[in-house]
Amino acid sequence: MENTALQDLIELVKRLTAEDGCPWDREQTPESLADYVIEESHELVAAIRKGNVADIREELGDVAFLLVFIAYLYEKKGEFTLADALDNNRAKMIRRHPHVFGETKFDNREEQLKTWEKIKRSEHKTADGEEEGIFASLPPSLPALVKAYRLHSKAARVGFTFANDEECEQQVEAEWLEWLDACQNGTLEEQKHELGDLVFTIAEIGRRKGLKINEATELANLRFLERFEKMEQYAREEKRDLAEMSMEEKEKLWARAKESESKE
Repeated sequence: MENTALQDLIELVKRLTAEDGCPWDREQTPESLADYVIEESHELVAAIRKGNVADIREELGDVAFLLVFIAYLYEKKGEFTLADALDNNRAKMIRRHPHVFGETKFDNREEQLKTWEKIKRSEHKTADGEEEGIFASLPPSLPALVKAYRLHSKAARVGFTFANDEECEQQVEAEWLEWLDACQNGTLEEQKHELGDLVFTIAEIGRRKGLKINEATELANLRFLERFEKMEQYAREEKRDLAEMSMEEKEKLWARAKESESKE
């Protein structure tokens, strides 16, 4: 079933890009489709976080279509096929899981991740034949919070991290005090510097607890948005302008929104 669906999708892309196909599709290049991959991936992530299965299925299909489309464009140029990309990934996953496909045994998850990083680095060499740096594969365009998590994660795999959670928590406290001092006595640039350090360190304390700061922040964004929309709804029901209400009145609407959320 899955193979048939994938082949049908490949045939669809071929039809769309044929001489008598869609003019828009025929003009596309991997470069022109790159931003659509980012957009559709964000829509897929949003659907996953909302938990709507129908939306997840639709957005997953949209991402798959773009990946098949891009692979076919490279195939037309004679560079590689979708099968080449999938086979390459399959071989890579086998190499990076020696505990599954080999005789290697790990005492804990940290040892496994360190080995993963070591194997990954051995797969990529510089022009001089040297292994690339640990952060060489990290995309510069990653969102800042995602990048902060990945920087900490990769650094930890080579042992560059706090000895324990307590040390990390102490560093968060130190960064908080430095931020407060910058707010009182520092320039705008110094405040920006300390705020960045604070958030970066909070990202690490989250990582050590198995939490991703980008996901946690986005969930907080969604909670705020849902509560605020309910506040607007309550204000409309009272035929009031939310902007004109006092802070005390707004706080009551906020509390009502939170209460309704817990009931749901």
